[in-house]
Amino acid sequence: MSNTPNYEIPTEMRDFAEKSVEQARKAFDSFIGAARRTADTVQGSTDLARTNASNLSTRGFEFAEQNVNAAFDLAQKLVRSRDVQEAMQHQAEYVRSQFAAIQAQAKEFGGLAQSAFQQSAENAKSAMQQGANEARAAYEQGVETARENAADVQKAANNHQ
Repeated sequence: MSNTPNYEIPTEMRDFAEKSVEQARKAFDSFIGAARRTADTVQGSTDLARTNASNLSTRGFEFAEQNVNAAFDLAQKLVRSRDVQEAMQHQAEYVRSQFAAIQAQAKEFGGLAQSAFQQSAENAKSAMQQGANEARAAYEQGVETARENAADVQKAANNHQ
């Protein structure tokens, strides 16, 4: 039978290994934390986009309802008109008021849409920038930890030679 030599791992090496594992865990936790914060920010951006789309949709239905009600009001006025001249007057008033209403609605809707797109773009840009910054910091921390570990390994190896 062959006897394998009993080689004891030096205390410095075990301490170094334990320190390395702890540093790697901290670097990983930092990276995962950054990734989670980025995901939360992206989720917030999608929630904002959903809210903005809902607001635009609601306002669009309100505009449609206003326009249909104006058309019904015109129809009622036309039915009650005593002569063609009065009917033509109601029609002309309707065209003028609807033209102004549609212009105002288009302006408001355009402003709402532009604001929604700007908010979404700003949030997306901020989320991506924040995520990149946090990922870069986690990466740099990992690189620094690896350098420290390599130096510790070299030091421990030199001490045992």
